[in-house]
Amino acid sequence: MIKRNYAYIAAILVSIIYGVTFTVAKDVMPQFVKPFGFILLRVVGATLLFWIFSFMGPKEKIEFQDFPRIFFAAFFGVALNMLTFFKGLSYTSPIMGAVLMCTTPMIVLVFSALLLKERLANKKIIGLVLGLIGTAVLILYGKSIHNAPQASLGNLLVFVNAISYGFYLIIVKKLMSKYNAFTFVKWIYTFGLLLVIPFGWNEFEAISWQLIPLGIYYKIGFIVVFSTFLTYLLNLVSMRELKPTTVAVFIYLQPLFASVFAIGLGKDEISAVKLTAALLIFTGVYLVTQNKDRQAKA
Repeated sequence: MIKRNYAYIAAILVSIIYGVTFTVAKDVMPQFVKPFGFILLRVVGATLLFWIFSFMGPKEKIEFQDFPRIFFAAFFGVALNMLTFFKGLSYTSPIMGAVLMCTTPMIVLVFSALLLKERLANKKIIGLVLGLIGTAVLILYGKSIHNAPQASLGNLLVFVNAISYGFYLIIVKKLMSKYNAFTFVKWIYTFGLLLVIPFGWNEFEAISWQLIPLGIYYKIGFIVVFSTFLTYLLNLVSMRELKPTTVAVFIYLQPLFASVFAIGLGKDEISAVKLTAALLIFTGVYLVTQNKDRQAKA
């Protein structure tokens, strides 16, 4: 029970950090660092941290047949996940990005049905439809005055990010039950680094380091250390005790934290379209997860 409580705390901390990340990253991109260059910077820093701290963990050897799973976890959990998220966030607003991430639990449910052969109840199917309608509304009509030049494209990319992250949660669960987190996460990021280098190298080289203010350096450090290194560890801690669908549910907290932080700093605003889309998405998410929660209690 104590371990499970720690898992819940870890999941909540991830939501808080990610909620802040939406606004912090927008201050860095694309004015000082282009999205793909920022991703390369983020993955390089996190990879170094994971390898350094892995020497403090247990000495385990990964079986050869598990490396393909690690590679696909790197593709969906690091490369595609980050490339679409940061590129999308550079186009859209923090609140819209956070709301779209709430589609992840529904995506996890779909993958569970397809890959794990779980049956979908009618209520869950209705929830999926409502969530997809809300997502479509936000992608097509969600606009923002503040720093969102191509909101529709940005929303679509963040949605692709949510799909990628949902698939990652399914893939990595088997690794969690077999190895210590430090044993395989360093390899996930190593493969992820190799995958993002071709996309981010030119933008990384184009960074004008001498023109970046000290405050932006602090925000870059926050993204590398807290939003990447720490959140991946906390996610793995929570996934050791919780199901992928349960971990995904905590993503619902991200729009709350993202909205409070973004509106408090004047970086975003609430609109009727955003509220309508959010209501559809949250209703869909509620219907999708309600049945599973009751079964768990039973």
